[in-house]
Amino acid sequence: MDIPTDVWGQLALEASQVYLTEGGMRSPFANTTIEKLPDKVLLNIFCYLTHREICRMATVCKRWRMVAYDTRLWTHVSLRPEISGLHVGSLESLLALISIRFGPSLRYIELPIELITHTVLHELAAKCPNLTHMLLDFSTAMQLHDFSEMQAFPTKLRYLCICLSEVIFMEGFMRKIYNFINGLEILHLIGTYEKVEEEEEEIYEVINVHKLKSATPNLRVINLYGINFVDDSHIDAFSSNCIQLECLAVNYCNKVTGSTMKTLFQRSRRLTCLLMNGCSLQSEYVMQVEWEKSSIQELDVTATDLSTECLIDMLSRIPNLRFLSAGQINGFNDSVLKAWLEAGTTRSLLALDVDSSDNLSDDALHRFLSRVGAQLSGLVLSGMPHITDQLWQSVLQLLTNAKILIMGTQERLGVNIHVDQLMDGIANSCPNLERLELRWDPENLRFSDKSQKAIDVLRVKCLKLKSLVLSDGRYYEIVKANFERADRTTVVRTSTNCRVSNYYLLSNYKDLIFN
Repeated sequence: MDIPTDVWGQLALEASQVYLTEGGMRSPFANTTIEKLPDKVLLNIFCYLTHREICRMATVCKRWRMVAYDTRLWTHVSLRPEISGLHVGSLESLLALISIRFGPSLRYIELPIELITHTVLHELAAKCPNLTHMLLDFSTAMQLHDFSEMQAFPTKLRYLCICLSEVIFMEGFMRKIYNFINGLEILHLIGTYEKVEEEEEEIYEVINVHKLKSATPNLRVINLYGINFVDDSHIDAFSSNCIQLECLAVNYCNKVTGSTMKTLFQRSRRLTCLLMNGCSLQSEYVMQVEWEKSSIQELDVTATDLSTECLIDMLSRIPNLRFLSAGQINGFNDSVLKAWLEAGTTRSLLALDVDSSDNLSDDALHRFLSRVGAQLSGLVLSGMPHITDQLWQSVLQLLTNAKILIMGTQERLGVNIHVDQLMDGIANSCPNLERLELRWDPENLRFSDKSQKAIDVLRVKCLKLKSLVLSDGRYYEIVKANFERADRTTVVRTSTNCRVSNYYLLSNYKDLIFN
């Protein structure tokens, strides 16, 4: 939000002019308080607050209430209190908010199951013509509201995220909105993967993907996350109708085997990103894909059972791969890296994740990084006990363009990690670093009384650093205190609350964010 320069100039003038009195130095504007600030300045201050905080500010006085209810502060609204959103006590309150506070300014809204009614959706369609992003959370639903009378739905949506329930069938609701969502470009269907218990229960196909694909021909990005009924036929359905498809994510859809991948690439010529973490991919299907004719640039096959032969075949035939995530695969070994280098298809590689690849040796990784390290923006070598600070120290000088680095394992090691030298090497080699995570157990970190100097160098030289994640312990406390003294209070975090990933480097990263 832009503030006129004359306002800031006046404030600077007031702060700089002082004169002497019997009681000491005193400003001629000593009685100036926050009440004297122009509304535009207050509005700018309020825009840094959460909506919960803004609501508290509205109780201070009438003027602050007017500023707090300015529609420009209410363009992105979450009404899910369990995910840091506002709690709305009744439908009547929400309808009043839509009409009075949201209006044409609203661009993004998240609704929980109790607020998803035909009346609310009618009001959003009528009063919020610029609404383009919507999240509907049905995940806790045991029963849907009656949508038989629903005649309207927001028509300018570009982004729609639906959090599915395990047991509630969505077709009655979906049938009512099909005619309004043909302009969608980004679709998220979020399953209940994280709620799965060990006991196998009956799986219900709670949303009809085959009908949904017919209503959404303009999709560019599709994210089917952790949906236990999604299989290859659903991928085939979307590919048959969505010719604009650029990014497809089916992470944790464990019924996907890859049997329709060949057809997918034949139909979706624009597909550049395919994320299949935790799928049940079969090597024979993956090897049938005409990789050399595809436009694929970003690929995630983490935690799949692809064979060494399949990995070599695939990586040798993808001409412009820039992002690869292939951790937790037993078949990813030294011969894969060697064949990949020999094939000459690593020239575009910008991000590599081989987390928990225990069959990769130090020597093979060193040879590979000696060839491609200078071009990498992201590198993940975590979860491998045999990869210590020694390998990292030997390759850091090659990683001059690195923005993301993830290293270490939570497993207790028999050797110590000399973290002072490591931090110093990172600071001097990676000036563009934005995110760093050290996953080593705090008991394995060895540092001296001069640690502050190494941390100072990292803080001063890596000015773009947004996130430094460490396991909770004494070293974490030292680093956190150092950054806080420099007023960079949000940089240092614990691995309990934050995890770094190469996904930040995906070209469609912002479109893939949900929740």
